[in-house]
Amino acid sequence: MYERKIIPNLNCGLDLIGEVLYGKWKIRLLWFIYQGHKRPSELQRKIPDASRRVLNIQLKELEDHELVTKKIYPVVPPKVEYSLTDFGESVIPVIGALGQWGDQHEDRLRKLIIKRIQGFSDTEEN
Repeated sequence: MYERKIIPNLNCGLDLIGEVLYGKWKIRLLWFIYQGHKRPSELQRKIPDASRRVLNIQLKELEDHELVTKKIYPVVPPKVEYSLTDFGESVIPVIGALGQWGDQHEDRLRKLIIKRIQGFSDTEEN
């Protein structure tokens, strides 16, 4: 298991939210759970680029931060469902606002990201 070597800086709200939401798939996981995709297999289908292992790790971190709860049903094969806690529900408007901002600036952001990626590949060739 990964053990942190540097204690995180938790001096302001941005540090705190970064600590809780940092992770490539966490925001998407919260959003998809909010939309009703509760089973791990459903979440995997919604985020096919993520490995099951990484999704499980990030779901566990969201659970540790009390944003989601995990319910395990006593059936064979095991059935697991995730749902947002009240605390998790409270971050949904923030995620929605970020998504809206991204949609409003989609073209510009896409161009900047592609330009940056191309810049990386140019430096690798030299």
